[in-house]
Amino acid sequence: MRFEIITIFPAFFSGFFEHGIVRRAQADGLVTVHVHDLRNFTHDRHRTVDDRPFGGGEGMVLKPEPLAEALHSLGIRPQMRSGGFGTGHDFRPAETAAAFAGTFAPDTSAADTRVLLLSAQGRPFTQAAARELARLDRIILICGRYEGVDERINQLYCDLELSIGDYVLSGGELAAAVVLDATMRLVPGVLGNEASGEFESFGVPDLAITSDVEGVPRSQHGSGGLLDYPHYTRPAEFHGLRAPEVLLNGDHQQIRRWRREQQLRKTLANRPDLLEQAALTPEDAKLLEQLRMEQAAATGS
Repeated sequence: MRFEIITIFPAFFSGFFEHGIVRRAQADGLVTVHVHDLRNFTHDRHRTVDDRPFGGGEGMVLKPEPLAEALHSLGIRPQMRSGGFGTGHDFRPAETAAAFAGTFAPDTSAADTRVLLLSAQGRPFTQAAARELARLDRIILICGRYEGVDERINQLYCDLELSIGDYVLSGGELAAAVVLDATMRLVPGVLGNEASGEFESFGVPDLAITSDVEGVPRSQHGSGGLLDYPHYTRPAEFHGLRAPEVLLNGDHQQIRRWRREQQLRKTLANRPDLLEQAALTPEDAKLLEQLRMEQAAATGS
């Protein structure tokens, strides 16, 4: 898989690529990352990449010409998307909607590439989106700066506008690093244990698990969109707190039930919004109702 990053601060990424899974994935030839300095695509002595916004207002806007030239150098040509100003920027409606519904079917054309604009105005980036992006051959990440990017770049070149959260950063570089890390770790072979990408927060439900070994009992559920369960390791007792006995007894079925309860409990406490779309069994729903009653009793509501 190949990542291309367009930025005005290429040095930002140097340390990020030299550690952990990102470094190993590149060393093993599973992922390649290329960072492109946007200022190399300017033609004035000041290497100008920004200008004042039409209509007035604070800050500066990244100019379209350098970005267009950078994209052209990567083989990307303009193509007017359907929609436009004030339409919610859904420039490929069927494709982008499918991407976040978990049914994204990438092009089978020669260049299986998507251009992503990192922006606080974008669609939320989720684990489901990372799984779909991991199927692609190449991802181009445009790092916004200042007040943003000239909207015509979004309209002419970008397949998706992505946001990593409901907050504003000083630029898209941190967001690009997040998208890259979350996506490339799901590329086959990147993680030492393939199951690591399935049994974690926001993971797939049990029916979608592909890493089971026949005849080997499994001690956890697929999260099905829930948060992960708590983890413990040696020593069994630390500062007067002992790891739950159920995790020490070797009974895989008991451990699995306990972990599922903890997933539901932690999700209810920290991210109750996830429960609306989670893949829950009738047993999960019954247990969740009990947990809600406990929660109500504890808060007196």
